[in-house]
Amino acid sequence: MGLFDKVFSKNTTDELNAPEAFAGIALCAVAADGVITEEEAISLSVNLMNRKLYNGYSDREMRTVFNKLITIINSEGVNNLMEKSAKALPEDLRQTAFAVTTDLLLADGVMANSEKKFLEQLQKNLQLTDEVALKIAEVISIKNKG
Repeated sequence: MGLFDKVFSKNTTDELNAPEAFAGIALCAVAADGVITEEEAISLSVNLMNRKLYNGYSDREMRTVFNKLITIINSEGVNNLMEKSAKALPEDLRQTAFAVTTDLLLADGVMANSEKKFLEQLQKNLQLTDEVALKIAEVISIKNKG
């Protein structure tokens, strides 16, 4: 921490709640290759708004969530947001987050090497077994073929 961080930085050490953690993982995913395509941004928005987790969330509330997450990315980096989000995500949402993330990464039809590395790191952070992660990836790959 730098000398002036206490004065000039927003407090990003607040714990994330489940919706923020889920959105944090998804946001990190679409930024995994360093570029957020229009297809990825649209897919992210549609994926999140169609989840039970966000029932009742207004556009303003979603913007607040994303502003918090972007503040964390800007101050701590994408990897720290991914780790913080994975820790905060309840166990029962981990496989779902991995599936949604895999789907978002395939939104542009290509899985870049940086995106594959992101998935591997996310699998570890979410503590998913190889068997579960591979099964999810295979199903999402089949879903996106047509």
